[in-house]
Amino acid sequence: MNSKIVLLAVTVVFIISSCASMRKGSSRFDSSESLYVQEDEPPKVAVAEDKSLEPAIVVRQERVKPVEHSGPGYDYYVIVGSFQVLDNARRFRTDLIQEGFTPMMLESEEGFYRVSVAAFNDELAARERLGEIRRRHEKYNDVWLLISM
Repeated sequence: MNSKIVLLAVTVVFIISSCASMRKGSSRFDSSESLYVQEDEPPKVAVAEDKSLEPAIVVRQERVKPVEHSGPGYDYYVIVGSFQVLDNARRFRTDLIQEGFTPMMLESEEGFYRVSVAAFNDELAARERLGEIRRRHEKYNDVWLLISM
């Protein structure tokens, strides 16, 4: 009976330690040439002005409509927040106004409320503003570009 308990305990410890090593990402598989392995960090791109490296810009194409805004629609939006609850998006918009931004909210077809701090019809201008926000406001380094469909 004791040997069965010991064997069971050893098996459980082995299974748990195997699972823990998988969570940490260790593996004997050499994934350096695999097409199916994703990078842990976003790719880095050179910036012309100062030659430093910064994360690539995430770009997403969606159908959106303005929320509580009656101005013209734009092709490109610089997004700093995304929420499933409208009240959370409103609170975030209020915080951004206090920081000096002029935010607007958009609703996507998937039901997300996107909070934009800049809108353009020119992609290059949108990308430049996005880079400027990353450089001036470290807490918004995950800002991304939405292309309106």
